[in-house]
Amino acid sequence: MSISYYRTLLLTAHSLVVALLLSVLGCATPEPPPERAPAPHVSASTWQQVDDDIAAASRVAWESAENFARGLMDGWMRRVRELGEEDFIPWYTGYWTQQWLSIKVAWYKMGDGGSDGDGDGDGNDASVRRLAAYLQEEYAERVLEPASEEIDPDVVTEQATNLYVKLLAEQLQGMPRRHGVPRAQFERRLKALSAIAAATPAAPDASLYDLVHSQPVGRLPAYASLLARLHEGRSRVVAGPVAARISPIAERAARKLIDQMAISGGASAAAAAVGGVAGMVLSLGAAGVGAIAHAQEKPALEAQLRATLDSAQTAMWRQLVDDPDTGVLAGIKHIADQIELGLGAATAEPQAFEPAVLAPEFPDEEPFNRHHHHDPTRRLPADFPGGG
Repeated sequence: MSISYYRTLLLTAHSLVVALLLSVLGCATPEPPPERAPAPHVSASTWQQVDDDIAAASRVAWESAENFARGLMDGWMRRVRELGEEDFIPWYTGYWTQQWLSIKVAWYKMGDGGSDGDGDGDGNDASVRRLAAYLQEEYAERVLEPASEEIDPDVVTEQATNLYVKLLAEQLQGMPRRHGVPRAQFERRLKALSAIAAATPAAPDASLYDLVHSQPVGRLPAYASLLARLHEGRSRVVAGPVAARISPIAERAARKLIDQMAISGGASAAAAAVGGVAGMVLSLGAAGVGAIAHAQEKPALEAQLRATLDSAQTAMWRQLVDDPDTGVLAGIKHIADQIELGLGAATAEPQAFEPAVLAPEFPDEEPFNRHHHHDPTRRLPADFPGGG
């Protein structure tokens, strides 16, 4: 074969090798990344609908949690009334309790230096205050503490607030799909809404996103701090109505017992002057007359105390249940107010929620309207960064 043939064959092979190398290098070169699609635009009207749905979901969750709390507190109040009838009223109106209270009033007067004249001195006032404090302690030990061992208002507060958060989280879960909003944008919306405001600059706060994504919610520092603040004020809420209603009872009792001490003091002096068996008979006779007089006065004393306790219990119910600023719904109200302050006034109406648990009604009492306490003042702007 000629040299030209081999030269042609060599050039052909070389061309094939070069073509192969170029094809390999072409495969190894990375393709440019595809351009990222822009985030879908969400209109201001869609965000408005989302905001309205969040506000409505909060109301529905509140109403369900309120029904739950009222049912439990109804049981607590029923037990308070039962213990008052079964324990405190019989104890207070008993003859020997009244004698013991006479001794305590005398002891208080001795410790306070007594008083002069018509019994309106500072010593009597101090005796009344100390007797009222003693009666409040007895009422707490005989009624409030046993009732709270069965149903604790602090526990009701925590359970109702947990239920509110759980129901709210469930309703928020389906909103992005329902409104066609990307979940990432919806979550940014939740992060921009405050749910728990810090009580002090150093205290923790939390967004709505933090609240509904914490499992369990009790581990969220801001939530635990909120419940702790509510617990601190609970004793004042319960003790206040009792103190206000028992103080007049204590004043009347103290003045009556002071008068009785003067009479019994005269009988004791007469018995000491007579002496011997005749003096003993005189003392026993005075005690017998006191017991008979007490038995005659006891029904009126019971009725008076019962009316006073009914008034105190009604006031406790209003402060613990009807008033969301001080009662077992205070945690829910704090969170709901924070949400509505961020969203502004929403027009969506809450859906009916079952089952409904009715609270006891008190005659001549106007229902407490929790919606009067909402003060939404501002709305997230339509061009909020989480939106489109």
